[in-house]
Amino acid sequence: MRRAGLGEGGPPGNYVASGYSVYEEENEHLQEGLRAKVNALKHLSIDIGNEVKYQNKMLGEMDTDFDSTGGLLGSTIGRLKLLSRGSQTKVYCYMLLFALFVFIVLYWVIKLR
Repeated sequence: MRRAGLGEGGPPGNYVASGYSVYEEENEHLQEGLRAKVNALKHLSIDIGNEVKYQNKMLGEMDTDFDSTGGLLGSTIGRLKLLSRGSQTKVYCYMLLFALFVFIVLYWVIKLR
């Protein structure tokens, strides 16, 4: 194989005198370096793709959880609105009973110390 400007005027295959082997070795060395970098980028991009798939799956699950939580909060707000529409005496009675229960529990905890 003859290259343009390399080995002209000498016997065929005598590329050493023209510097062909030095350039070829340097080219092969650079190819190996490039091959290693491309391989590293390939593995990195595969890892990034796997991470993106995993994160996408997690986001989908979080979306489902937030939807169910939003529904639960919506129904709770609806119950609170229904409770607030009722008579105010019931609300005050419930609050008084709750406060009394809390004080009894606190008294019991302090007494047992």
